[in-house]
Amino acid sequence: MVIGLIGLGKMGRMLYSQMRERNHEVHAHDINAAVSDEVVAEGGCFYDSLEKLVYSLERPRALWLMLPAGTITEAVFQRLLLLLDPEDVLMDGGNAHYKDSMRRAEEAAIAGIHYLDVGTSGGVEGARNGACMMIGGKKEVFSWMETLFKDLTVPSGYLYTGEAGSGHY
Repeated sequence: MVIGLIGLGKMGRMLYSQMRERNHEVHAHDINAAVSDEVVAEGGCFYDSLEKLVYSLERPRALWLMLPAGTITEAVFQRLLLLLDPEDVLMDGGNAHYKDSMRRAEEAAIAGIHYLDVGTSGGVEGARNGACMMIGGKKEVFSWMETLFKDLTVPSGYLYTGEAGSGHY
């Protein structure tokens, strides 16, 4: 799968490595350009702007946010609403409040964008070697992305939990 990963902090950087090891093509972005050399050394692509990252991906796009909850996630989410196209998929693997995830899913749906909230546990070690994930959103979108969840988790370590917000509940 080709995926855009936004956020290469402790958790995002480890998810990036695991995605690459599982043969996913990863296009990455982080405000810290110093991580670009590591990304490229592992065979990925690094982009210094959200716009460049988004436009590097073929439609329908799949993007994974791995950002701290709150202001930064909201700002990036709002920018992505303007950049993404209908049928693109946006997954939030951070620790957002479930009510924020419910609202974001509604806002994304108005633009025709699919939204999944992905509660990710296991810390840095889990992100690197197999996390546990709870995924909320539309069932058909979960099914479309299920291979990715299977690849990033321990055996039987992911669960579709229902409507948007339930993955972060």
